[in-house]
Amino acid sequence: MKNIRNFCIIAHIDHGKSTLADRLLEYTGTVASKDMEAQVLDDMDLERERGITIKSHAIQMDYALDGEHYTLNLIDTPGHVDFSYEVSRSIAACEGALLIVDATQGIQAQTISNLYMAIDNDLEIIPVLNKCDLDSANPDEVSDQIVELLGCDHDEIIHASGKTGMGVEEILRAIIERVPAPTGDPQAPLQALIFDSVFNPFRGIIAYFKIENGTIRTDDFVKFVATGKEYHADEIGVLKLDLSPRKELSAGNVGYIISGIKSSREVKVGDTITHVARPCDEAIKGFQEVKPMVFAGVYPIETEDFENLRTSLEKLQLNDASLTFSPESSAALGFGFRCGFLGLLHMEIIQERLSREFDMEVITTVPNVSYRVYDKKGGMTEVHNPSGLPDITLIDHIEEPYIRASVITTPEFIGPIMTLCLSKRGELVRQEYISGGHRMELTFDMPLGEIVIDFYDKLKSISKGYASFDYHLHGFRESRLVKLDILLNGESVDALSTLTHADNAVTFGRRMCEKLKELIPRQQFDIAIQAAIGAKIIARETVKAVRKDVTAKCYGGDISRKRKLLEKQKKGKKRMKQIGSVEVPQKAFLAVLKLD
Repeated sequence: MKNIRNFCIIAHIDHGKSTLADRLLEYTGTVASKDMEAQVLDDMDLERERGITIKSHAIQMDYALDGEHYTLNLIDTPGHVDFSYEVSRSIAACEGALLIVDATQGIQAQTISNLYMAIDNDLEIIPVLNKCDLDSANPDEVSDQIVELLGCDHDEIIHASGKTGMGVEEILRAIIERVPAPTGDPQAPLQALIFDSVFNPFRGIIAYFKIENGTIRTDDFVKFVATGKEYHADEIGVLKLDLSPRKELSAGNVGYIISGIKSSREVKVGDTITHVARPCDEAIKGFQEVKPMVFAGVYPIETEDFENLRTSLEKLQLNDASLTFSPESSAALGFGFRCGFLGLLHMEIIQERLSREFDMEVITTVPNVSYRVYDKKGGMTEVHNPSGLPDITLIDHIEEPYIRASVITTPEFIGPIMTLCLSKRGELVRQEYISGGHRMELTFDMPLGEIVIDFYDKLKSISKGYASFDYHLHGFRESRLVKLDILLNGESVDALSTLTHADNAVTFGRRMCEKLKELIPRQQFDIAIQAAIGAKIIARETVKAVRKDVTAKCYGGDISRKRKLLEKQKKGKKRMKQIGSVEVPQKAFLAVLKLD
């Protein structure tokens, strides 16, 4: 056990984690040169197309140092704020972390938040300065930032480059010398933490685990503590580039188990595996529950696909434990699910994965956050959906979730960023210079509902990509919120309803009506698009009818002939308007998100 090292790679988005992981795999000979490709661990098409890591990827490497043979378990983690739950799960299975900082960009918001997460779990931190081969690199200045952040010495920082392979040997040596070996007793009752799982159509569900105590062998009779289910371990093994079976695994190791589990409800990430004959006293603690930030309705385009959508979401949840969902129905869209996501990018990725991996085309409603509604008797209900709001006469007050946001940027962009945050009802908590006055950290308290739609995109564009953003939930506050309804010919479309602040309601309603006027196709009758708060209409647009020229066949003759035809047409239009329904295209739901 003293020769095992479990470590993960953490960094801000785009600081070169996956490229450095490639070099480590190449250097230890884990991946043959003929199989080597850029970002070899990012095996999802989406990850390759977008150049981002979405899932954590675990892999085992063998390395010999000073005649001693070592086993290194590496987990490469995502860098985007929407996938921080993946990072927290990876950290739970490790004793050390490589903290990677881009030598051209310096410390960013995600660097700091991932670092705190690792420190909370008592991980040994190895700072690595990446991209040192670039002409625009500024290693001395960025090293000072790292020293200031970590309180380490300058010579503890490893200068490296994922592209050229510089510093990779030093990194491997540092992992072996600095990261502690896992603690645990191979003779104790089995105690293993499940940190991830995947669905395989041929073999059922494969769970990935880290053994804290005890030993597991093939064909052992094991029990999953949280679900209480018992299974035979048909196959256990370690994670190389493919699954690599083993006869036994003992404390400190990271591996996988296949036990023919068919139902996704039977595996929970964060669960503990133990033996049926000799169970452990208690489950492993300290695994945090996921808190979804953004809620949206996901509906199948064809109503009969409802059960297929449920199965697809369950399989996705195995692979992405931060997705939560519950059934709901809508007057306009039929039956679907209320899904909880960690952010808008997460929502977009889930929608894309449903389409690619399960061939499910879905309609997603306007994303919103959960509010606390207090009635006049003092009772509290959580509302995730505008249609779930009680009658306005029964409500005493509504509270909305607030976040503590930290934005790190260079001084020249402070003005526009402050204007943006204050326009989103943010309050400046503090601002301070970090790393010798070259960077500024601004801390705001902001309503979560204001940032879920387009805040991040705007922040990136006004700062030319130089501002980084990170946030965590910071309680609830009372707020003046109103429900804004969209009516088409007097019928409310509940999928387009939103809860918004009273000050923004009129402008938001007007912009929504104008946008919908562009997107709803013209019919044979006029369509009235109205925005309403309760019974009060605050904005209106009309989609004009496509008019058929019924008088074309009348040439000459008396005017009464023309009038008769026009009267007949008018009656037909009126009848059509009463029974005609208005199709709202999927583009309209998405356009509401990008109103600017």
